Amino acid sequence: MIPGRHRMGLVAGAALAGIALAMALVSAVWTPFDVTGVDVANRLLPPGGVHPLGTDHLGRDLLSMVMIGARTSLSVALLAVGIGAGIGVPLGLAAAASRGGWLDEAIMRAGDLVFAFPALVTAILITAALGPSAMNAMLAIGIFNIPVFARVTRAGALPLWTLDYIRAAEIAGKGPARISTEHILPNVASLLIVQGTIQFALGILAEAGLSYVGLGAQPPTPSWGRMLAEAQTMVTLAPHVAVVPGLAIVLTVLGLNLLGDGLRDALDPRLKARLT
Repeated sequence: MIPGRHRMGLVAGAALAGIALAMALVSAVWTPFDVTGVDVANRLLPPGGVHPLGTDHLGRDLLSMVMIGARTSLSVALLAVGIGAGIGVPLGLAAAASRGGWLDEAIMRAGDLVFAFPALVTAILITAALGPSAMNAMLAIGIFNIPVFARVTRAGALPLWTLDYIRAAEIAGKGPARISTEHILPNVASLLIVQGTIQFALGILAEAGLSYVGLGAQPPTPSWGRMLAEAQTMVTLAPHVAVVPGLAIVLTVLGLNLLGDGLRDALDPRLKARLT
């Protein structure tokens, strides 16, 4: 049983994340206005009327742009987490299975090499070769996520290899790969779910940062980060143009962090025992 304040955080986080997800899904089939159209006559309108969140410097509806921006940010972050987990988890399991062997050392040192280049630097290198795009931003964030998931998986798996039931499985003739998938992975799944939620939130921030400097989604596709970049010269004239995408980023990341904390409390039996 999760204590009340932690349960409230879980519910609040799920609600905020759910709103962002709902906007992203709805934007795939409908938005109030066409975000590719320019309506200069209605530029910089304040929130209200037919434009609940106002319009930007080109007269585009901010609600429609935030909805499509949610789809852009969430899809990039989700695919980046998928890349990180899809490659990092098997590497972490392999490193733990070798238990200090050469494979463990090689995987961990390769992770150190990736950490030596921050996501922004990696994105710059990738976009210099392939060109700026949401896909390349996703690839850069995903590459940075690989050693994160590898380390979390290894840290959770290593203690399990000393337990009696794992030794019994070895005596029964099961190999390291089979033990890792049948016995180790299910027992570290809760750690990976929580870490995935955290990396999802960080991925949204990273995507916004890359789009802000022009390395993410390219026009005419709306992106929360590029909306902020375009609004920076109009903060005093029409502050809502910057506040709207900024709040979208803050509330979505806050929701995912609260959701991650709540899932940690719910899925970690040792933490639950201390809290209760």
